[in-house]
Amino acid sequence: MTVPVILDVDTGVDDALAILFAVRHPGIDVLAISCVAGNAPLERVVDNTLRVLDAADAPEIPVAAGAARPLLAPARSASHVHGASGLGGVALPPTRRRPEPVSAVELMRQRILAHDGPVTLVALAPQTNLALLLRTHPEVAERIERIVFMGGSASVGNATAVAEFNVWHDPEAAAIVLDSGVPAYMYGLDVFNRVAIDHDTARALEHGADPLGRVVGALLGHRVALSEDRTAEYTGLIGDAGAVCSIVDPLALRTEVRPVHVELTGHGRGQTLVDRRRTSGEDTMHGLTGDWARVEVALDVDAERVARLFLTTLGLGAAG
Repeated sequence: MTVPVILDVDTGVDDALAILFAVRHPGIDVLAISCVAGNAPLERVVDNTLRVLDAADAPEIPVAAGAARPLLAPARSASHVHGASGLGGVALPPTRRRPEPVSAVELMRQRILAHDGPVTLVALAPQTNLALLLRTHPEVAERIERIVFMGGSASVGNATAVAEFNVWHDPEAAAIVLDSGVPAYMYGLDVFNRVAIDHDTARALEHGADPLGRVVGALLGHRVALSEDRTAEYTGLIGDAGAVCSIVDPLALRTEVRPVHVELTGHGRGQTLVDRRRTSGEDTMHGLTGDWARVEVALDVDAERVARLFLTTLGLGAAG
């Protein structure tokens, strides 16, 4: 039985890996892809998404452009991480695919209401599109099975000391989504930073005979430019793809249902506060906790198992 999903992406390097996995896994039915600014400006995100679908030899999947900026903050992108193209310099051929003439929010609304059962939303980007969908079309909420999102952290951040990029980019949107009442699954930095493909495997793929393998290897091999004369070490992280892997192999991760709150002010803006306490604290005793969303949070992962699933799904052998 396949899981019907709508992907919400800001297609940079790791979104590309996630799209490749999603369209290639037989247990996932990609109904549509909505695009939002984040890793790259919106126009680039849309074009990257269409090119990645070509690389995957995917069937016709509707793709639409959504929000070009966060709900409140100014537009900004992570081009210093994903490169000017958003794909880390990986050159994919121009595409003949074209985006849908409707907005991403309208495309999601149509596909959710037209489907004959609940749909899973997979948010791999800032959640601006999802927040707009849930606020402007609240009737779709009862047709959403759950929202699986790559974002947040129960420990440290990467955009700031405490905030992960996707949530930090538009924390108001993330707060709206978590407080919507739709069941949510958080695939945050605690597991994101652990699932990787070793360097030898990635290099062999990049220089191998398989066209898809060459694309995957090049994406895995992208290194962040730290300065004009220095780049980051190889990581091989599959990134957002791990969140999609969790849908088809949930037992590869250890999760806990925990209260989660998105901080909107001060130095903690964008932080996902995950309450992992086993007993009540002073805040509870004095009625200061508020009504936090209860979210299934991924806290640990069998990294080798997920990496192996990623590669075998793409027909590229096993990790290691």
